[in-house]
Amino acid sequence: MFGLDSGEFLVIAIVAIVVIGPKDLPRVLYKVGQVMGKARAMSRHFRSGIDAMVREVELEELEKKWAADNRRIMGEHPMESLDAPAPASSAAVEEADSAMTAMADGTASASSAAAIAPKGDPA
Repeated sequence: MFGLDSGEFLVIAIVAIVVIGPKDLPRVLYKVGQVMGKARAMSRHFRSGIDAMVREVELEELEKKWAADNRRIMGEHPMESLDAPAPASSAAVEEADSAMTAMADGTASASSAAAIAPKGDPA
């Protein structure tokens, strides 16, 4: 465990029994166990903090690499500009507005409902 072989451990146990006494030895061993547990918990917490920092650094490096690769690929294969949908003409807007008004009044016909419905959706 700490580089102790069985002979050294036996000497330490005998000295502990003589110095501490058999009556208080269980309480001392209990306290030593608590201290060891706290030391291990602190060590584990420290190690997990270091691991988290390493992961963050690695993630930043990967993001930089991906951004550089993305710029390189986009430079080699530029996207063609996509045609934006043409803005609605004022006549189409007026027709849809009148159809909405007719639907609100309850006098809408099938043709006015078709004028409002988006393309591809059944009226």
